[in-house]
Amino acid sequence: MDAEEQDRRDVAARCSIARTLEVVGQKWTLLVVREAFLGVTRFADFRSRLGVAPDVLAARLAVLVEHGVLERRRYRAPGERERDEYVLSPAGEELLPVLSAMLAWGDAHRPTGRPPVGLSVERATGQPVRLAHVRPDGTVLGTGAVQLVRRAS
Repeated sequence: MDAEEQDRRDVAARCSIARTLEVVGQKWTLLVVREAFLGVTRFADFRSRLGVAPDVLAARLAVLVEHGVLERRRYRAPGERERDEYVLSPAGEELLPVLSAMLAWGDAHRPTGRPPVGLSVERATGQPVRLAHVRPDGTVLGTGAVQLVRRAS
């Protein structure tokens, strides 16, 4: 491997976005997380809601558990065998702004002509909320006022 290739790999390894995508970068993975935010916890319910193949779902759940996004818990419904359910961990709950941003972007840039399926709302009031970049003094900035910059190594 030449020095240029090694440098690219080093940058990718340090990149928070690349490392995050290693965990949640698959379509079905983020849809599983979305369903977990909507209260789904059981394998059969994820399968039913998403229409995903069982092997794909099992693989995505395993990745999410391995990386601490979901926690596997045992449960037993009356008269049934013991099974696993999957609940959001604190790290998983921190993905809410990511899903909210994707929801807003999809509504704005990939409209269907029908009302959106989801909406981000304040839990206490049910009032719609939006994501924002906020300075330490509380000033809300528009997207045109914010940029990503590369940190020095």
